[in-house]
Amino acid sequence: MASRNGQLQYQSGFGSFFATEALPGALPVGQNSPQKVPYGLYAEQINGTAFTAPRCENRRTWMYRIVPSVNHKPFRQIEQGLLRGTPFNEVVTPPTQFRWDPMPIPEEPTDFVEGLVTVGGNGDASLHTGVAIHFYVANRSMQDRYFYNADGEMLIVPQLGSLRFYTELGILEVSPGEICLIPRGIKFKVELLDGKARGYICENFGPLFRLPELGPIGANGLANPRDFLAPVAYYEEAEGEFQIIGKFDGKLWAADTRYSPLNVVAWHGNYTPYKYNLAYFQAVNTVTFDHSDPSIFTVLTAPSGQPGFANVDFVLFPPRWMVAEHTFRPPWFHRNFMSEFMGLIKGKYDAKEEGFVPGGASLHNCMTGHGPDQPTYEKAISAELKPEFLGNTLAFMFETFYQIRLTRFALETDLLQTDYYKVWEGLGPRFQKDWRPEVSAQA
Repeated sequence: MASRNGQLQYQSGFGSFFATEALPGALPVGQNSPQKVPYGLYAEQINGTAFTAPRCENRRTWMYRIVPSVNHKPFRQIEQGLLRGTPFNEVVTPPTQFRWDPMPIPEEPTDFVEGLVTVGGNGDASLHTGVAIHFYVANRSMQDRYFYNADGEMLIVPQLGSLRFYTELGILEVSPGEICLIPRGIKFKVELLDGKARGYICENFGPLFRLPELGPIGANGLANPRDFLAPVAYYEEAEGEFQIIGKFDGKLWAADTRYSPLNVVAWHGNYTPYKYNLAYFQAVNTVTFDHSDPSIFTVLTAPSGQPGFANVDFVLFPPRWMVAEHTFRPPWFHRNFMSEFMGLIKGKYDAKEEGFVPGGASLHNCMTGHGPDQPTYEKAISAELKPEFLGNTLAFMFETFYQIRLTRFALETDLLQTDYYKVWEGLGPRFQKDWRPEVSAQA
């Protein structure tokens, strides 16, 4: 393992087939399950899709490990704090605009799993539909315990503090400005590299995240496959008292084991954790007029059963040039069929001058009106429309086909900005019955 000041090794490509070994010759040649595996290892396959999924969508990985995953004591249900699962029916969610301040870093020792806080979600994890949205906060590394999620894959968006993910398939280091995805079922532990951490998680119960189709954009652009990085094989040969924590059917369960589950010496396949640097996203935008739909900023998408309606999209609003002529450049006022949960990694979001701060979040559910606040609107309609670079920003959106039902925590926490609605109160009538068109370059 390389130190933080060193250089971890990665494999490049999205959905690619990788082969990696931490010891020479540990990977069997020409077959997956030989009678005797090199080094006395056990062969074990993990399938992220059904055996019969189409080849282009099939995800599986063969692991060659010191001890198989079956070696642990029975699971017992444990306390799960503010973590929630489907169905999201604790409270009734009104069609109001919501916004939250950032989660504070806990005073008590709290690791990544203990610091999971559910904001809301939808669907049914047992039927593989919908999502859950969580905050995470932590101030200590995971010690002698490991986590896996049987309900969904986890898209992790750090906002504060760098993390090192030790997974069954290798190590990923992820900092704010990067994202990390841990597939359903993959065991891992999290080390804090800066002493404290905060961020967001989209737990996807539906079909796996994939790159969006590019359509008229062509063969290149947005998130390029080569910029996604998977780990190389790394293993822990450790025996002692360890705990495996599983999220299954929305509950947390714990099982004791004598062996570290991160004992995979070699593996090959295409079902892997991965990371991505958001700075590599090639944004596409208008070069003439009008503000384009946010779908052009889609990094990853997970489809639903209805074509064109995503179970969830991960959408990025990165630093970019704004050059549209004769145009109101911030996002327009709108009501969306899709539900939009937004987070801010750094800087400011161009539709909100104040109140939406890094580490905070907002929710505009299905058909709930939203748009720029009054100061942003006033500034935009009077601005000189010269090319402008939005450099101090990095915002994102989890956009889902289904309505997002909030948890009791989300509705009752002191972090909820109960005066959020006031940012639009000054947007009164501007109607001019005797208006006449101005002579302009557009006319």
